Amino acid sequence: RLFAHWEAVASTHRVSLPRDMAGPIAQMVRHSQAREPVPYVSLSQHGKCEEAAYEERQYPAGKWACVTMGEPMYEQSISMSFMKLMRYICKENSVGCHLGMTVPVLNEIHLTREGTELEREVLTAYYLPSEFQQNPPVPMDPDIHITERAPLRVITRVFYGMTTEETILREISLLWELLGSTDTVLRGTYIVASYENPSVPQRRNEIWFICQA
Repeated sequence: RLFAHWEAVASTHRVSLPRDMAGPIAQMVRHSQAREPVPYVSLSQHGKCEEAAYEERQYPAGKWACVTMGEPMYEQSISMSFMKLMRYICKENSVGCHLGMTVPVLNEIHLTREGTELEREVLTAYYLPSEFQQNPPVPMDPDIHITERAPLRVITRVFYGMTTEETILREISLLWELLGSTDTVLRGTYIVASYENPSVPQRRNEIWFICQA
């Protein structure tokens, strides 16, 4: 039943779920309560009408497992990448055990020159749990690369539901409206941060604007 549910979710992303994902899915569900947050420092919060509109944060340098995909649709790219990362997290690594889940999972996106649609390539990144930061387990999948990512300062805003190209472009536009004209953040490169697995309907996400170094 669990596999059938995830299979239905995958079909909404126009992805077929391989049978060998049954094991990783069961493990993810079993360990779903133990999720380690990626460390950060909140620098400032900005409200509008007594509601938190956006937040500025500083993330430290750290090691991430990364996969890059360039499928026709954004949802297909992140689904294919996350399946690879799930296998790595659950067992397909040099220590042969479940590594533990961290949140959020990051999806780095780029806009086309016109800024009206997403480029096909999406980089999906999973933060290594604190116990593996110094000595990350080696992935068995050659598509997964362990990368030391530099410290990151971001402006972030929460949104809920499915992440599609349409919803992401809308959230980018909304945050630009809130910020107004500024040259303190990058244009064209953004991050979608996901806090829940794809089977959660009203899942929490954030759009991140990357501050200029």
